Amino acid sequence: MKQLIAILIFSFGSLSAEAITDPADLGTIIGQVMDQEFNEPIPYATISVTTPEGEMVTGAVTSTDGTFEIEKLKDGTYLFKVQYMGFKAFSRELKVNSGKRQFNLGTIYLEPEVAQLDSVEVVAERSTIEQRIDRKVVNVGKDLTTAGASASEIMNNIPSLAVDQDGNISMRGNDNVKILVDGKPTNIPAAQLLKQIPSSSIKSIELITNPSAKYNPEGMSGIINIILHKNSNLGFNGNLNTGITQGEYTRYTGSLNMNYRTGKVNFFTNLGTNGGKSQNNGRLENFTQNYTENISFLNDRESYLLKFGMDYYMNDRNTFSVYTNQNLYNGEPVGRVRLDYGLNDERNLMQEFLMDGENHTQTYNFVFNHDFNAEGHKLILEADHSLTDEADMVRYLYTGPGAGDFDSYRDDTEEELSNSTFNLDYENPFSETSKVELGAEARFRRTKNDYRTTSENLENTMYDYDNNIFSAYATFGQSFQKWSYQLGARLEQYEVEAVLNGDLIYETDYLTLYPSAFASYKIDEMKTLQLSYSRRVDRPGLNQVNPVREFATPRLSQVGNPELDPQFTNSVEMNYTHNFKKGSLTAGIFYRLIEDEINQALLIDPQDPSRLLLTYQNWEDNSAYGFELSGRYKAFSWWSINPSFELYSSTEKGVVGSDYREVESSMYSLRISQSFDVTKKLSLQTFGMYRSSTELLQINPKEFWFVNAGARYNILNDKGTISLNVNDIFDTQEFGFQSDVPYSQEGTFWNDSQTVYLGFSYRFGGGKNKALDRKQRDDNTSSGGGIF
Repeated sequence: MKQLIAILIFSFGSLSAEAITDPADLGTIIGQVMDQEFNEPIPYATISVTTPEGEMVTGAVTSTDGTFEIEKLKDGTYLFKVQYMGFKAFSRELKVNSGKRQFNLGTIYLEPEVAQLDSVEVVAERSTIEQRIDRKVVNVGKDLTTAGASASEIMNNIPSLAVDQDGNISMRGNDNVKILVDGKPTNIPAAQLLKQIPSSSIKSIELITNPSAKYNPEGMSGIINIILHKNSNLGFNGNLNTGITQGEYTRYTGSLNMNYRTGKVNFFTNLGTNGGKSQNNGRLENFTQNYTENISFLNDRESYLLKFGMDYYMNDRNTFSVYTNQNLYNGEPVGRVRLDYGLNDERNLMQEFLMDGENHTQTYNFVFNHDFNAEGHKLILEADHSLTDEADMVRYLYTGPGAGDFDSYRDDTEEELSNSTFNLDYENPFSETSKVELGAEARFRRTKNDYRTTSENLENTMYDYDNNIFSAYATFGQSFQKWSYQLGARLEQYEVEAVLNGDLIYETDYLTLYPSAFASYKIDEMKTLQLSYSRRVDRPGLNQVNPVREFATPRLSQVGNPELDPQFTNSVEMNYTHNFKKGSLTAGIFYRLIEDEINQALLIDPQDPSRLLLTYQNWEDNSAYGFELSGRYKAFSWWSINPSFELYSSTEKGVVGSDYREVESSMYSLRISQSFDVTKKLSLQTFGMYRSSTELLQINPKEFWFVNAGARYNILNDKGTISLNVNDIFDTQEFGFQSDVPYSQEGTFWNDSQTVYLGFSYRFGGGKNKALDRKQRDDNTSSGGGIF
């Protein structure tokens, strides 16, 4: 009772004191906050009023027209401050007393903080790798050891990925990976595409290891989405990158990213190029037939990448975006294969490849986005068309004592590949805890391959491979306090037809359901547990089904298999994420059951037992499982470390040659990246990787490791950056293997990996981010509704 009386007396006293204070004796501050550069109001800017010692007194935010009003300030001295992200703060000391209690500050113009706007990589504390609910996002710009390289060369720096000497990429030990650029498929073979894109043109790389039903189900081991630079800052801004790589040969790289935003229109472009000479070498020892094969390729290439587009913000509910990607590539590899049976052996032979290849890929994309009244309720229509024209000429020349059995000849190949895709996506979060997504897709792929040869032992060939895909998906998700889940299914009709020299040699169509399920439990604010399941498909690619020979050496030819069946994968994955004050830890396990697995097979050529035939076959149902552990720890303000560990195991079964084999194998890899902020302007980074040896069905890869280091120094008021990188410091980056079938042999392959890179980048222009919060199909976040 006494406590109640005391509370009432205190409340009454407070009210009485306030009642007897004349409003005329209290201070008021009014004004308007504007953008100095564009003379536009700044809504939701933060206003704070503190004592001179920094103790908070009161505050407010600006309205939509930038105005503000602060009332009831007692007499005293105050520090008035205006802050808004991307702008320099404004502050002023005010004295409220009997002489002046009403302050009209008029228009307060905030000056853009250009250094922060133009280079998030410089001022922001972002992880090199970010773990999101359904993917890992690699921020390439933060990794010093990737500067100056192509996309292919930086993939080995990323957990779960590996790239062999030919540029073929694998995820979790499997090379059936879907490569997307800005969320869109491309007609360019993955190995070639990754070599064409400069790292400076890449904003981020997304790894989606277990995609939901709203994504296209192709790619057994997952999806790699390469996001190219684009921003939507007001005004004109951009970034220039250029550099030189020196190894055995000199290579160059460069990119220019520009953006202009005014009113309702945003224009953006990305220009990238890289080129120069690169060396690839190999040595193969065949112990069964007692010969050594030495292989060398010197590739003189150049590639150009152009991305140009426009966003138009019609109003708050309707936007559309158009863009085009143009990829140009020219290469003139010179290859030599020396077959050595011993000194003075009459079978010794030298084969030379003189190649000239070029391709041009054009991509055109249109997106219309309509937002309904409710937040997140939207409809998205997208059309995408890409066309690739590729022409290759190869001359084969033979010299040496054993050249009498071989005639020199020339191959000419022309390919035309087109891909047209139409998508309609609908999202409706009909409550705060529930969301439904619906979508449909139609895709039409056309491939023409025209092969001409002057060899008397080979035939001219015309090969067409066409397929149509029609699909629809639905997902439904809900959240209950700490729990959330999503269920989905995708129904897909697939049709394919293969025609060789006018004759239909393969045809099929089938209807398949691809279910998916995701569950997440938020243990607390710092810990999350996730469980997911999906069914996926890996359909044979053109190089896997094309019966036209891709290349040949005196002892090896590569051809596709038109009768390959698709392989299906059921994948289960569980991940645990733990964030803590100085970093984060992510652990995951997965299990995959693969039906009719497609794999490369090395067979004895039935037409010539002295030769090998590299082709593709459907093996039996196989399984794979693994464990991944990655983290980030900022031990001190100047030092952070990103370690990761991966362990993969698999059971492979199949017929190799004429023998049935079953092999259980394991492989592990370690990666560690360290960043050191020596000063505000100078930062250092090191990266190391080790991959163990393993045993596969046909070959046994040997262990593999390398170490890179990089440095970055900011100049010109943090607008410019000088980068210096040393890759493969100990010259150990080579791929070796041993095999007993179909012959006993060992091989080693290496390239020009020990290099030094010197680069310069410059950020220019200014403006503030003010883009509409709208769906981006190339964003591919878990809350989105895309179907790639």
